[in-house]
Amino acid sequence: MRRRRATVELFEVIRREYEFGIGTIQGVAKKLRVHRRLVREALKAAVPVQKPPLLRPRPVMGPVVDFIDAALAVDLQAPRKQRHTAHRIFVRLCQERPAWPVAESTVRQYVRERKRALGLSVRETFVPQHYPWASEAQVDWYEAVAELAGERVRLFVFAMRSMASGGAFHRAYLHATQQAFLDAHEHAFAYFGGVFPLLRYDNLGSAVKRVLQGSRREETARFVAFRSHWRYAAEFCTPGEGHEKGGVEGEVGTFRRNHWVPVPQAQDLAALNAQLLQACHDDEARTVTGHPQTVGAGLLLERPRLLPLAEEPFDLVEVSFPTVNTLGCVKVRTNAYSCPMRAGSVVQAHLSATTVTISYEGRCVATHQRSYGRYQDVMDLEHYLEVLGRKPGALAGSKPLDQWRTQGRWPASYDTLWQGLIERLGKPEGTKEMVRLLQMGRTHGELALRRAVDATIALGCQDGAAVRHLLAAAHLEHRPVAPLQLGMLARFDRPLPSVSDYDQLLAVGAGR
Repeated sequence: MRRRRATVELFEVIRREYEFGIGTIQGVAKKLRVHRRLVREALKAAVPVQKPPLLRPRPVMGPVVDFIDAALAVDLQAPRKQRHTAHRIFVRLCQERPAWPVAESTVRQYVRERKRALGLSVRETFVPQHYPWASEAQVDWYEAVAELAGERVRLFVFAMRSMASGGAFHRAYLHATQQAFLDAHEHAFAYFGGVFPLLRYDNLGSAVKRVLQGSRREETARFVAFRSHWRYAAEFCTPGEGHEKGGVEGEVGTFRRNHWVPVPQAQDLAALNAQLLQACHDDEARTVTGHPQTVGAGLLLERPRLLPLAEEPFDLVEVSFPTVNTLGCVKVRTNAYSCPMRAGSVVQAHLSATTVTISYEGRCVATHQRSYGRYQDVMDLEHYLEVLGRKPGALAGSKPLDQWRTQGRWPASYDTLWQGLIERLGKPEGTKEMVRLLQMGRTHGELALRRAVDATIALGCQDGAAVRHLLAAAHLEHRPVAPLQLGMLARFDRPLPSVSDYDQLLAVGAGR
């Protein structure tokens, strides 16, 4: 801009000098030390003609321009979320054109210019929005990876963000089912301390059965019942227009960068969700751009304006009444779950978003983590210990034992002890003794039993009695002996006995 203004000012000087000064082109050029061509241009118009920028040669980019242009041309027919980024093009150049090294910044600059020319980079203008306190929250799912018990697992994370305060709630699930979707709502309402009058969604399958014309949606019956129970209204975004809930979209990116990097580690899903909840509380100390207060301070102002929580939660549990089969399992949906009841018993199965609970006559008899596969067998070895006590030969090849090994619930020390018992007592009796020890884990806990077995093996002993003693030793009470003062035992002193009477008996016996 400074160069253009200087040229306009120069044109004014030339024109004034020509009109009121020397009056000739050659004289003006000589006096102002400019070319005669520039003088003629200034006399023709007061504003300099804008000339297109000169195309400078690209000695570095030249050999790879065709490659980049071809990749961007393919993007014209590719899905929007599967097009080349500048970084991806740079990586491909390093792999496919290693003979022509180019800096990534150079590639980025060229890709930016070409995308703009091809219409692949369109920057839209959006209207800033203002949200009154407790007016609206936005909801979304996103995917993330965590290490649970040392294994990397892909998770589906629910996010709800308040548009006024900027507060957000995140909770992870193994699958994004409708049951998990509604369960996450209730945890979010508990976190915020109330219910937002309006929630904005994508066209999620958990809530929308079919997208109709305009803003109309055919919603699922269960979602309508849930919404009615909590007394809030729902709005859905236009398909493909994610910016209509840009608040939660931005929240997902911020939370992912701050709390999912590096990959979080936890023992199980419950422990991971405890970490995520703590991360939500930690984020209350940050200040969102454009907000005069922190997120936590905004939540304090917003919470009294929310709709009150319902007196009772919505019934999300699916209840069924399966019959225990001859394999000691009940079928829930398409999967079989073990149950320590005799075959033919009719039990009550409660299916939640994360667990399957089996009850009999009002008493919980088994709890399993819900399996989202199809036709899977989920078994717990504890449910078969009574049967194995009568049929010890079935333990070695049993599916419950194999699942315990996979889950890490059967350590190597158990095999060492089991083999030692077999060598001492024989295979049937040794296995029965091992089953009896496993039954003690119900009373003392699996961790205590494992420690007792490990300690027994470390002592070089392979006896069930030693394991029982170590398990019971922690619960034995040893009363300390009360200290006695010196001289207190003197009252128990007695004179030494005399044997003179026995000597008389001996004398009489000798006379006979």
